Amino acid sequence: MQAIVIDRPGGYDRLVLRDRPSLPLPAGHVRVTAQACGVNYADCIVRMGLYSSAKEYVGWPITPGFEVAGTVAERGDGVDDLEPGQEVLAVTRFGGYASEVVVPRHQVFRRPRGFSADEAAALPSVGLTAWYALLELGRPALGARVLVHSAAGGVGSVLVQLGRHLGCQVAAVVGSPHKVEAARALGAHLVIDRSSQDLWAQAEAFAPQGYDAIFDANGVATLRQSYRHIAPTGRLVVYGFATMLPRAGQRRSWLRLAWHYLRTPRFDPLEMTQHNRSVMGFNLSYLFEHTDRLARGMELLLGWADDGVLRPAPIEVFALADAAAAQRRLETGQTIGKLVLRP
Repeated sequence: MQAIVIDRPGGYDRLVLRDRPSLPLPAGHVRVTAQACGVNYADCIVRMGLYSSAKEYVGWPITPGFEVAGTVAERGDGVDDLEPGQEVLAVTRFGGYASEVVVPRHQVFRRPRGFSADEAAALPSVGLTAWYALLELGRPALGARVLVHSAAGGVGSVLVQLGRHLGCQVAAVVGSPHKVEAARALGAHLVIDRSSQDLWAQAEAFAPQGYDAIFDANGVATLRQSYRHIAPTGRLVVYGFATMLPRAGQRRSWLRLAWHYLRTPRFDPLEMTQHNRSVMGFNLSYLFEHTDRLARGMELLLGWADDGVLRPAPIEVFALADAAAAQRRLETGQTIGKLVLRP
C-alpha cells in the first residue's frame, strides 16, 4: 500500500508519499481499497502539529485523513454483512491519505445512490460535522433564523442545505465574490459577501431580533460578534478556529497563535444566563466512541443524499502524491466544496 506520512510538524514538504506494509486485519474490521480520500482543513492542522487528538491518539509519524471511498477488499472474522468488491465509504480517525485503510465494521457505510467515489469520499467528515452541529447541538425550530459562516466550504455547504431542508431561514456568509452564487444555489435565503459588504449590518437587517443559531469555525475573527448576534434562547455552535492558523504560504508563528489566543473571547456564564444564550463546541475526532450516535447521523446523511436533499459537493481532484498541493490549495481559502486525493 501507499500512504502519505508526516514524520514531524511543519510545511507542505512534510507530506511524503511512502510505500508501507499492509495493515493487519483484526476481527470485526474491514480492509477497504481506497479510490478517493477526502481532504479537510483539519488535515492541515494535523500537519502543523496543532491538532490535539492527533497527538493523543497517534503521535508521530502520522498519516492524516478522516474519510475514504472505495471497495471492500477483505473482511475480518465476524464481518459477514459486506461483500468483497462492494462500494463503500469509510470514516477514519486519521490514516485516510492512503491506498487502503483498515477500520472497524461500524465505521464502514454504503455509498449513497448516484454518488461517485470522489463525491462519496467528500461526504463523511463534513456531513457528520454539520449534522452534529445542527441537529444535536443547534436544534433550530421550524422557521428559525440561522447564520452559517464559511457557507461555500465543506461543512458550511452542508449546513446551508440541511438548514433549508429543515425549514430554517438561512443567512450564508462567504469570503469572496466568486462564492456568492454557490451559496445561493445551496438554498440560502441571504448571502453575505464579507469581502465587499458589512457582514454584521447585513446580518442584523435579516434577523433584527438575533439568530436562533450561528455556526462559526472562524475563531477570533468573528466569535465575539457571533455571540452578540444570538437571540434570547439562541445558540452559538463553535467547531473550529480557522482564522487563528496560518494561511497558504505563511509560516507557523507561536507568537501569532498566542496573540490570537489572547484575543479569543471568554464567555461569562453570568452574562449567558442573563441573556439566555448558549455557547456550544465540539470536535468530531473526540466523538468516535459514540458509535451508535454517529451511525444514526451517518444513516440520516445517506438518506438525505439518496433523496437529493443533500447534493454532492463540487470536487477538485488531486493525486495522492500531490497531497501537498491539495493542502496548499485548501489553505488559500478560495475553494468551493471539497478536495479529494486519488491513490
